[in-house]
Formats: sequence, C-alpha cells, structure tokens
Amino acid sequence: MLSFRSVTKVYPPQTVALNNIDLEVGKGEFVFLVGHSGAGKTTLLRMVYREEVPSSGTVFMNGWEVPKLSRRRIPFLRRHIGMVFQDFRLLPQRTVFDNVAFALRVTEEAHRDLRRRVMESLEIVGIADNASKFPEQLSAGEQQRVGIARAIVGHPLVLLGDEPTGNLDPDTAAGIMNTLIDVNRLGTTVLMATHSAQIVNAFRQRVVELESGRLIRDELGGTYAARSLEQTLR
Repeated sequence: MLSFRSVTKVYPPQTVALNNIDLEVGKGEFVFLVGHSGAGKTTLLRMVYREEVPSSGTVFMNGWEVPKLSRRRIPFLRRHIGMVFQDFRLLPQRTVFDNVAFALRVTEEAHRDLRRRVMESLEIVGIADNASKFPEQLSAGEQQRVGIARAIVGHPLVLLGDEPTGNLDPDTAAGIMNTLIDVNRLGTTVLMATHSAQIVNAFRQRVVELESGRLIRDELGGTYAARSLEQTLR
C-alpha cells in the first residue's frame, strides 16, 4: 500500500528532515508514527500527500510513484487519501453536513448519492444528529469527529492523522481513537503521527519511531518508548 524507499529530505541550507527512510505499510494496517518534535513525522506524512517530494529516494502509494506524478494527477491521488488535523480545519460558516460534503464537491465529481454518503460517514463517527449544526456549536471532540467524517467520506485507501488528538482531553482523545480504530477495521490503512504516550500504550498498534530524521524502531504491538532488553526477555 505505502512504500518509502531510501527517502531523504533536505531543506536548505542543510537541514536533514528525513534520512534514508525505508518503510513498508500494508493494506489495512494501523501505524503510530512517534518521535520528538522535529523528528520528521509531519514531513513523512506530507510525502504521501505530495505536499513534499524527496530530495532522493521515492514513495509509492497503491502502485503510484508519488513524486513523479504530474501536477494534473495530484488531485486524483488526493481523492484516495483522507487527512485529519490537530486543529480540525472546519469551515466555520458551513454546517457539519456541508463541511463533510465539501470534501466530495471539491473533487468536481457529480455525486447523486452525496447525501447518503455524507450521512453514512457521520453515522460512522457517531455525530449524525449534529448534521445541521455549525462548528462553533460543537465541542472539540465533536469537531474532530466531523474532521474524521470529512476524511473518510470519499472512501480513501489511506487515512493520515497529524496529531489528531493533540488538542483534546484524555477521555475525548480515547473516544476519537476508538473511532479511528473502527475506521481502520472497515479496511482503511491508517498512519497517525502522535506525541501521546498514553494513546500509543493503550491501543498497542504497530509503532514506527523517528529520531532526527532516521527510522530507529519498527515494532508490532509496540509502546511509545522502546522496551528495555530486560522487558523484552521476560
């Protein structure tokens, strides 16, 4: 599904954001991307979405070589990727329904079943009763659920989360995580950057850790911090 092959990203003059990353993410996996601020997590996500291209190496998604896509083909790639952000990024003058529907309308496709698809997505995240409300009428957790509904309404192959629980209290964050796990169980591959040790330790998915642009750990059922040798031997 996702393949990073010897990916290096250098920003001028000599800031190395990613250093020779090799990573494979299979269809239907849930992967936590962890590491300190500046480790390269957001840059890695942007490589998938084609907001950044490698200085060397390449990225494949579902068989497409992402850096080599023409400008005309980038919107097609993005139709298959859902994005969930830390700061929600909802349109304040639009209702919940319209915020989610907007993700379909910008594809310039005619969706006769638009209403059904929007309401289906809102049902999945448990917020269909709020379809006619505006973002300011919702709690932070509800706003993030709208963000997730918007990200999945196009039935993406991959869902990218850039600190999607970063602005939420622990209980609300746990609820959002359960929603993301449900989305993953429906078959969507999820790659989520996070600083939350509590969430990573509670949900025990695959953990990929970056440090100063290098991939230093790839662990199934991992915790936020690498297990010590003594713990591993028990």
